[in-house]
Amino acid sequence: MVSVRDAKPDDVGAMAELFEELDRFYGATEVEPLKLRIRQINEALFSSPPAAHALTAWQNDQLVGLASYSFLWPAVGLTRSLFLKELYVAQTSRRSGVGKLLMQSLFDIATKNHCSRVEWTTDAYNANAQEFYDVIGLRRDPSKIFYRLEGEDLLRAAGGSVESAE
Repeated sequence: MVSVRDAKPDDVGAMAELFEELDRFYGATEVEPLKLRIRQINEALFSSPPAAHALTAWQNDQLVGLASYSFLWPAVGLTRSLFLKELYVAQTSRRSGVGKLLMQSLFDIATKNHCSRVEWTTDAYNANAQEFYDVIGLRRDPSKIFYRLEGEDLLRAAGGSVESAE
């Protein structure tokens, strides 16, 4: 049986390992050292204030999935929304209901926190994720266009250069 709960500091080691699998899923050939990933997770989730929140899905003592999210404001009127940044299920646990349990837990959190909506994106090439959302009955919203600025382009937009940031 799979159980879903809020991430705890004791979960960070297992989360760091699952994030390595996630990075490789997205094509990374090299990943950050384990100590660095552990530090980054602790800083993001357990600092004050936290940068994000996470749910973890466990089957016995094995971490089999996670969802990271943040609250955004404003959404409809002056309400807030829950933004799902990452939903990931371990390769060995896919198509077993873990993703659906994580999504239901997120919907419950959004409702309890008076959010007017839950929002997320998926990569255009990630047909499996799109199929998952379709199968569980979640519809796409074609009214939004997603923008991203990163790396050297972000530094230039901020008025700096790559050299000055190092």
